[in-house]
Amino acid sequence: MNILVALDLSPSSQEIVKQVEELFNLPHVKFWLLHVADPEPEFIGYADGPQYIRDAVAQEFHAEHKAIQAIATEMRNAQIDCTALLIQGYCPDTILSEAQRLKTHLIVMGSHGKNMMKQLILGSTSQAVIQDSKIPVLVIPTKTN
Repeated sequence: MNILVALDLSPSSQEIVKQVEELFNLPHVKFWLLHVADPEPEFIGYADGPQYIRDAVAQEFHAEHKAIQAIATEMRNAQIDCTALLIQGYCPDTILSEAQRLKTHLIVMGSHGKNMMKQLILGSTSQAVIQDSKIPVLVIPTKTN
């Protein structure tokens, strides 16, 4: 069984990983940890922008990569089959395309429980994934933002 666990690397990510380990730490389960990095701006690419912007983006990618790899290392140390992925793109689309590419049986993600006004303005990644997914999606409510 393949399970894709989408993480935003907020403090709630540890809560999601803990829940996933408790629910699905079974033989023959492969976990794919996915963090989706912000897409390159459409109006101007990073390559065309000032150097300080490219440096800041590179530092952010490095920090995100380090964070998701640390989570995967903790899981592997607990004898859990796990691979970490950091992919740049639009979050819901990237989660769905990776789930399809990896032939996952389940997508697991957190929900920060935004109020209705924030959802209208910012949207909801989990809602978008649920709406378009062809495989089951498990949404774990988190208490931290």
